[in-house]
Amino acid sequence: MTTDSRFAPRAGTLTSSPLEPLFTREYDADPALVHERFRTAYGPVAPVDLLGVPVWFVLGYEEVLHVLQNAGDRWSKCVANWRAFTEGRVPADWPPLTLLTADNTGFQDGDRHRLGRAAWDAALRPFQDPAHPQAQAMERAILRYCDDLIDVVTEGTSSGLADLCAQYGRPLPLMVANHLLGVTLEYGDDMVMDFWRLLDGPDSGGAYQRLYAALHDLVTAKRSRPGEDFISYLFAAKPDFTDDELARELFLLPAFLDFTGSLICNAVVEVITNPRLRTTLSTGAIEEAVNRVAMLKPAIANVTLRYAKADVKLGGFTIAAGDPVLLSVAAANNDPQIASALSDDTVRSTRAHLSWGAGPHRCPSRRLATQITTIAVRRLLERFSTLRLALPPDQLPWRPSPFMRALRSLPVQYEVRQDFALRPRRESRETAGAGDSASRPQGIPGDGDRPPARSALWAFLHRLRGGRRDDHQAG
Repeated sequence: MTTDSRFAPRAGTLTSSPLEPLFTREYDADPALVHERFRTAYGPVAPVDLLGVPVWFVLGYEEVLHVLQNAGDRWSKCVANWRAFTEGRVPADWPPLTLLTADNTGFQDGDRHRLGRAAWDAALRPFQDPAHPQAQAMERAILRYCDDLIDVVTEGTSSGLADLCAQYGRPLPLMVANHLLGVTLEYGDDMVMDFWRLLDGPDSGGAYQRLYAALHDLVTAKRSRPGEDFISYLFAAKPDFTDDELARELFLLPAFLDFTGSLICNAVVEVITNPRLRTTLSTGAIEEAVNRVAMLKPAIANVTLRYAKADVKLGGFTIAAGDPVLLSVAAANNDPQIASALSDDTVRSTRAHLSWGAGPHRCPSRRLATQITTIAVRRLLERFSTLRLALPPDQLPWRPSPFMRALRSLPVQYEVRQDFALRPRRESRETAGAGDSASRPQGIPGDGDRPPARSALWAFLHRLRGGRRDDHQAG
């Protein structure tokens, strides 16, 4: 598809067209209203201001799918194809630039992307193939991590207040990522904080430098002493990776961490506030509910920029060669042509949505992210007899981000099921890591090694718990 017959061709270039500011208070409060306003005014493509830089904002399902499926052919993910960037017209301190200029498989085309993606698929396969022992160990680990986090939330109480974003949704993918990497929580704690800064914060440049140094050290250690972990599997799948290249490859993990943590939180909100879902959530139905949430409330609302490799008509506009497009999967999933097929009377929903991407850059870890989220939601429902929001849904705070639609906090009131009220405390939660110590590099201890001191993350979670318990008792 190169044009949309529903809309007449429009004149104007990206630099000459009036730009709609995208990230406004209205967008933070309700992106769907902004999407519909743009759709009414412009059709499936709108010229917008993205944090001071002009881009085409693509809202239509067919248009987003077209760009995703033609990656590397008509559209590039490589920043070298962005005309304004190569001409020096993008400010060096523009917040998303650190991520977009990452020199790894996720931001490349052609053979480099194809070979790198094949290595990623091979390295993730043991953790996503249900028949593989690593996948079975992963499932047990996810359940253990869920229980460890819930134990901290509920310690010494049968009811109370909790922030399921800070205390559950965001830490859980960190623990799973450390399992994948074969490191302890203590080692990975600082890395994930910088992952989050890279995605959101003003210190993205500093976060990149710290992360690169930590990941390079980790890759070097794994090369000298490989184990049964993701990095070692990447080396096995593509032995010609240099330590520098592989350290940069691991910068793709922030999307996995943030997407999964946000998906967990969004799914919890949907289950809590949708009585139909709450009454029908068997294990199979939970996975269907997660798919529904991924479609209607995707954690990655806008995927990273693509650049036109030649002039192309899209949604009534002519996108000039070198122009950037920001693809809104959130808007595309709510395009009437696909959203109209979704029924409110059932948990089941279509899998034709674009929340996992499409084409050659489709998310390689979608099965693992779905599994983590399904187990996380199921375990909350099993361990709590009551879960309800402590704020009205329309007052939940959202993180400002050009790509994510993620809660800043998820305050809930809970009551513990009687069967779990006297659950014994387990010391293993202090050192949750991954794998067998015999296969781990020196200095990167795991579950089988002597327990390290409590990590900064666990100390933070316990401080949160203590503060919330004091607030609850004072009230």
